[in-house]
Amino acid sequence: MRASAMLATGFAALVFLHGSSAWAQDASPVGVWKSIDDKTKKERSIIRITEVNGELQGVVEKIFDQPGDDPAHLCKECKGDLKDKPIVGMKILWRLKKDGATWSGGEILDPKNGRVYSAKITPSKDGKSLDVRGYFGVSLIGRTQTWLRE
Repeated sequence: MRASAMLATGFAALVFLHGSSAWAQDASPVGVWKSIDDKTKKERSIIRITEVNGELQGVVEKIFDQPGDDPAHLCKECKGDLKDKPIVGMKILWRLKKDGATWSGGEILDPKNGRVYSAKITPSKDGKSLDVRGYFGVSLIGRTQTWLRE
């Protein structure tokens, strides 16, 4: 009787561990994230990432004020239709497609300078953080921010 109880407990632990490792391998970037500025290390904004037709997109939901910010939080450096539009509610991440453990092939807008960069994002194995890389041409020429799940 005792051996069967130990076997059942061991089996339950194995099922739990298998389930949690599968979840970690499939950590999704979909959700709400707090961006952390890679230079100042301060929280910058809240971004909601959604998946639409197999592609990720991210919209700014909130901005944390920083010294020197435009108090109205308008995209003054943006071009075209986004010029002088509110950053809150703006889509800054789009067209990312799943590529193994990362999502790539999309673009990201930096509202601070109005530039659009190629983008790739990689969720951590535990799903609690997200490495967001914006770059020109090859991924080596760019910068990475770490976003934290809200």
